[in-house]
Amino acid sequence: MQDKLISIYTSIPRWVKHILFWLCFVSFFAILWGSFSENYTEEFISQFLFLPPKLFASYITMYLLIPRFLLQNKPIQFFIWTSIIITIAGAINWSFAVFIENPFLYPNDDFGPFWNFKKIMKSATYIYPVVVVCSLIKIFKSWYRNQQVAQQFEQEKLSAELKFLKAQVHPHFLFNTLNNLYALTLKRSSKAPEIVLKLSDLLNYMLYECNTERVPLNKELELVENYVELEKLRYGERLDVSLNVNVEGNTQIVPMLILPFIENCFKHGVSGETDNSWVSIDITVKDNLLTLKVDNSKSNEETKDEREYREGIGLKNVKRRLELLYGGGYDLKIMDTKESYLVILKVELKNNED
Repeated sequence: MQDKLISIYTSIPRWVKHILFWLCFVSFFAILWGSFSENYTEEFISQFLFLPPKLFASYITMYLLIPRFLLQNKPIQFFIWTSIIITIAGAINWSFAVFIENPFLYPNDDFGPFWNFKKIMKSATYIYPVVVVCSLIKIFKSWYRNQQVAQQFEQEKLSAELKFLKAQVHPHFLFNTLNNLYALTLKRSSKAPEIVLKLSDLLNYMLYECNTERVPLNKELELVENYVELEKLRYGERLDVSLNVNVEGNTQIVPMLILPFIENCFKHGVSGETDNSWVSIDITVKDNLLTLKVDNSKSNEETKDEREYREGIGLKNVKRRLELLYGGGYDLKIMDTKESYLVILKVELKNNED
């Protein structure tokens, strides 16, 4: 509703808004003072008669003094020039009273001479309230516009950072997968063609299907399953892999969010083992809460890869993406025990990520 009202307001031409404002201003005071004198026609004529000095002071202040002085952090100059403009407007207001209002509306009254400093300053007091109101509106609009620009800039900055992080994930993942393929081709393994086929499916997903803000979770899970199959082909019988998936509903998720955790457990947790390696992966979605548990064995002797487990490029990127996309709506724990590494990620997929 609020967005609709803002849209309607912004679609109205500026000159129409200004005319409506001054009509409301004149009508309010004409009805207010007319309620005392019971002469509304005369009050409307009087309000329109003394409107030009108010327009003069208000528009000079809004479109000249505020941008040149107040918004440039020059409050003293702004105060001095505003006082001068209001005084000039007061003199114009008093001249209208002496030369127009007096002879035409109140011919039997004597308003006195034009050069009367007290009368001019008193007329100025009729001017400054509307100048203050118009100035506050102008300042608020300027502040709101700056907030919108800053917000748009921040969104564009975050969007650019997310695209950069996502672009880093792709080559990082492909580099590791191609290394797997290279290792098998050196062994002249018969599994190499199958790896090429699965790698083709992965490339198709990364290059075409995941170039959106959200993807169906089942697509992301297919990617994970293909990657796990690639690793099982690479390590063979010396690796025991358990993959359990339990997903409720047709949920969507940020693309390439789960894979870095899966990739890291193989690259940094299993690659140093010669035998008895194991990986356990559990993915569940219940009540729009995604829970990912990745547990893997580690070698007895600490290797450089293991020391870098927490600082891998993929994990760094995915942590930053989680912060940007989900804010406080996620929980990530990485536990280093004597025998294994355990990663637990919980993400709130609100409203099916729409």
